[in-house]
Amino acid sequence: MSNSNSNNTSEMLNLPSAPPEAMGYPPKKDKTHYLYIGVIIAAVLGIVLGLVEPEIAKQMTPLAKGFVALIKMMIVPIIFCTIVLGIGSIAKAATVGKIGGLALTYFLTMSGFALVIGLIVGNWIEPGKGLEVSALLDPNYKASGGASKGLVDFILSIIPQSILMPFSNGNVLSGLFVALLTGFVIQGLGERGKPALEAIQVIQTIVFRMLAMVMWTAPIGAFGGLAALVGATGWSAIWGLLQVMGGFYLTCILFIFVLLGLILKIVTGINIVKFLKYLGREFLLILATSSSETALPRLIAKMEHIGVDKSVVGITVPTGYSFNLDGTAIYLTMASLFIADAMGVPMSLTEQIGLLLFMIVASKGAAGVSGAGLATLAGGLQAARPDLLPGVSIVVGIDRFMSEARALTNFAGNAIAVLLIGKWTKLIDFEQVNKVLSGNDPFDETTFQASHHHHH
Repeated sequence: MSNSNSNNTSEMLNLPSAPPEAMGYPPKKDKTHYLYIGVIIAAVLGIVLGLVEPEIAKQMTPLAKGFVALIKMMIVPIIFCTIVLGIGSIAKAATVGKIGGLALTYFLTMSGFALVIGLIVGNWIEPGKGLEVSALLDPNYKASGGASKGLVDFILSIIPQSILMPFSNGNVLSGLFVALLTGFVIQGLGERGKPALEAIQVIQTIVFRMLAMVMWTAPIGAFGGLAALVGATGWSAIWGLLQVMGGFYLTCILFIFVLLGLILKIVTGINIVKFLKYLGREFLLILATSSSETALPRLIAKMEHIGVDKSVVGITVPTGYSFNLDGTAIYLTMASLFIADAMGVPMSLTEQIGLLLFMIVASKGAAGVSGAGLATLAGGLQAARPDLLPGVSIVVGIDRFMSEARALTNFAGNAIAVLLIGKWTKLIDFEQVNKVLSGNDPFDETTFQASHHHHH
């Protein structure tokens, strides 16, 4: 590894690169800031209307359904591009030898854990229980479409009539199937597949631009969804929303401090509270922007400073940003369960397992794009329980309040991963770790600001 700049690694891996502000340019004033404010105002107005004029509020469902239809339109193209490009970056990471392979294995395991924990807590709190908002349910679908067909028919229905079919009928699982095929074939072609990958990268940019445009209708969707919800159920709806937010925060805290804290202590002997205090500034930065991407270059610099080898940091951090989304995983499963309960048609265990498997594959690479998490959530519901899809409009109203916890959990998970993988590959200097964590070798802000990533 050249020590001129640790960004070489991410270029070599060709992983999704962080946005320009993460590379140390001044952040562009982000317009999505207004969108978030719009969603919050719309959510509040929807709730107020639901409490004051329930009858009028109940008629706002078409607004929610319109928004959900727009998101639904984007699901298959998003999943297709994400998976095809994701397979490419997995293949690249795996070729970077032991470190890449270890990082990937660890990330897949942890995201799986996070999804399961989200399901366990969601089943335990049952946040939407007793709301029964059938008004939002999509009448075109029979309640248990998946279960009645039986396993064999379900599997056969995944194979599309033609390769382009999923793009026209929006069948998520068929889309996933075609994407996996395409991704593996392009990887197998090597150099000759390059132009196809580049084309799909361009298409992904277009699709994400479209998604960004669609997301500007989120306030309308949040207003319609929450108005209908509160109009039908009154104050209990607000209690349900608070429960799901509280439950999510609690789950994230337990996940970081109990599960990850325990693993960190056992594997490296490092105290998690001390370690997270060392990254205090980064957490504040993420709180301010609610995206864990802004802190990427700082995380790279700080992990090198604490004594983890450059090669480990350079591979683990960018890979983690695409594949290690613990917070997002917890959020996806809890939000799905909340929607199912709130609409009065809880998910059966088999449906939950189906949802889980889909999320494990599809939640990869949804980082850093505003609205991608929502599209993944919609995709999971579309795959497991299409009748629940309109419920996405309820969640979009409170999504903003959960995105901070999501980003912080993702970030903590990645930082801890660097230490673990450093230990497993024996490329970590524990004397330096102890020196830094006991405060004897503070991180030098000035050199970081002046010269990015240069060796200390």
